[in-house]
Amino acid sequence: MSLKARITDDMKTAMRAKDGERLGTIRMLLAAVKQKEVDERVEVDDTQLVGIVDKLIKQRKDAIEQFRTAGRQDLVDKETAEVAVLEVYLPERLSAAALEAAVAAIVTELGAKGPADMGKVMAAVKSRLAGQADMGLASATVKKALSS
Repeated sequence: MSLKARITDDMKTAMRAKDGERLGTIRMLLAAVKQKEVDERVEVDDTQLVGIVDKLIKQRKDAIEQFRTAGRQDLVDKETAEVAVLEVYLPERLSAAALEAAVAAIVTELGAKGPADMGKVMAAVKSRLAGQADMGLASATVKKALSS
């Protein structure tokens, strides 16, 4: 079953269970998928869908920081609940050690040396590890690998 079909089934389940918060988050995700399909005139595959989920989670985490700074705990709770719903659709995340090993392998494969090759390495990391690793953490790992 494709990830998109699974999300649609989860939406139907949330409708039957009258779970409004979960339903709203899933509808928001499907709207983002539809927007990408319409804008780019493509059928979104599982890899692209994981990218969309990752982007939405990043947006929610940024909003959580903003709301926490503003003292809006009600909105922090709402965004945190949305992140929990969205994270279900991501593949299992790599551990820090596995991420370091994957980055080291990519750096070796590309023959990257020094910070000047950061863009080239990050492009490869994004394509291979999309959804499997937090790209902020991956970026820090690449910087560390290229500086040593």
